[in-house]
Amino acid sequence: MLKANTAATVAALFIFGSLGLAGCNTVEGFGKDTQAAGEAIEDTAEDTKKELND
Repeated sequence: MLKANTAATVAALFIFGSLGLAGCNTVEGFGKDTQAAGEAIEDTAEDTKKELND
């Protein structure tokens, strides 16, 4: 009985650990996408400002 509980506990830890790592990669990717979008908006704003001042 103890072996079954230990195996189930190890399996659960493995599954939740895998999901945790996958979540971190997803959040990291989302952060990079958000940063790239912000930089694009900033570049467009700077270009517009230059055109208005010319």
